[in-house]
Amino acid sequence: MKLSFLGAAGEVTGSCFLVETNNTRFLVDCGMVQGGQEAAERNSKPFKFDPTSIDFVLLTHAHIDHCGLLPKLTRSGFKGPIYATKATTDLLSVMLPDSAHIQESDARRNTVRPIHKTTASPIYTLDDARKCLRQTKWVDYDQKFSPHATVQCRFRNAGHILGSAIIELWVTEYSYPTKLVFSGDLGQPGRPILQNPTSIKNADILVIESTYGNRRHQSLTATENDMVAIVKKTLFERGGNVIIPAFAVGRAQQIIYQLHRLTREGRLRPPKIFVDSPMATAATSITREHIELFNEEAKHLAEWHALEHDLPYLHFTANVNESKALNRVRSGAIIISASGMCDAGRIRHHLRHNLPRQECSVIIPGFQAKGTLGRRLVDGEKKVRILDEDIPVRASIFSVDSLSAHADQDALLAWATAFERPPVQTFVVHGEPKASQTLADTLSKILDWQVTVPKHGHEVLWPNFLSAPKKHV
Repeated sequence: MKLSFLGAAGEVTGSCFLVETNNTRFLVDCGMVQGGQEAAERNSKPFKFDPTSIDFVLLTHAHIDHCGLLPKLTRSGFKGPIYATKATTDLLSVMLPDSAHIQESDARRNTVRPIHKTTASPIYTLDDARKCLRQTKWVDYDQKFSPHATVQCRFRNAGHILGSAIIELWVTEYSYPTKLVFSGDLGQPGRPILQNPTSIKNADILVIESTYGNRRHQSLTATENDMVAIVKKTLFERGGNVIIPAFAVGRAQQIIYQLHRLTREGRLRPPKIFVDSPMATAATSITREHIELFNEEAKHLAEWHALEHDLPYLHFTANVNESKALNRVRSGAIIISASGMCDAGRIRHHLRHNLPRQECSVIIPGFQAKGTLGRRLVDGEKKVRILDEDIPVRASIFSVDSLSAHADQDALLAWATAFERPPVQTFVVHGEPKASQTLADTLSKILDWQVTVPKHGHEVLWPNFLSAPKKHV
């Protein structure tokens, strides 16, 4: 068996892993690379494998950096099923058409006003996305299934976003069984809405994420105190707006939940909240349909929300005109909009109108990949390029990593500690080099695991390396 790391190795985005045996070839995730023009060029290149030779795809969750190239895969000849949880397949029906719309819009814009040297053709179209969705098949959490005669699979709750899954795989080759576990993106335990990640008991090969492998989140109480302070100062003292770029799936719903709970508890005067993202609106509706995946506290808040008693003002924009009207709102508004890394979507317009105003604030609620507009804001740039204009940054920028849906170093280590015996080999992925290496060092030192930080394109033959001496790479 061969395992190839074709994405999210030495970086956070573009998750894609190829598993090959003498009987089958399949992918775990097929994600889009994010972060500047180099990412766009990489997404446009042909796959490093023949899509027609892939038997099936297993998908951890519906974020674009894990699913965003699925329509390109099917467009290139992949005919097999795409397996995911029910909530994930529901979210894909929103995420993939929206991604296609962005591809087509960017291509049209680049045709009219070329700003990059890349082709004006979209990576895939809306029609490609719709055709791709026909190949999705959902499977319940904790239910074993066989996508191939030699492969068994089970999705376990990852607690990252709605429908997110840890993937357990049992692959048999030459009558030799091997268990692989892909963590996907793990959620932070004890956070709003979703249940905690499921513990896994054992694996021969573990592939674990490391987005925050070198950092610890502050407590939920401290995070919410920071949110309250920022909102109070910006809205009720300075008379400005709070702009929150948030991933339409997961982060937007979490922030809405927290603002509602803080209002309910009397810790925050009822603000005016605007959600300006068609995808976030649709994802929020899907979230409400899967209340069985909520934790108990979130279920109680949903019941309170259903009573419509003492709710803060919450408005989901219905059309482009309502979105544009928000640009005339000078004070008192919390505007939540996508994309989460600020490189696409309506958030660019809200930043363009509010960044030059020193009475305003921007809350960055999670990880920002290198090369993105969000990363440049977090890094403190005083002037940024938005929609072909140079925009001065006078607003206050607050990076609140603890709002992230990703587990921090302590949570990753705690999840790993639950294994009853060490995996034979652990691969640390989905992190910038420093974060991945720090987590690898920690797992090796504290748990005495054999750990590797693979580079892009790294290939592993199993079980050839079993006789190799134990070492930490």
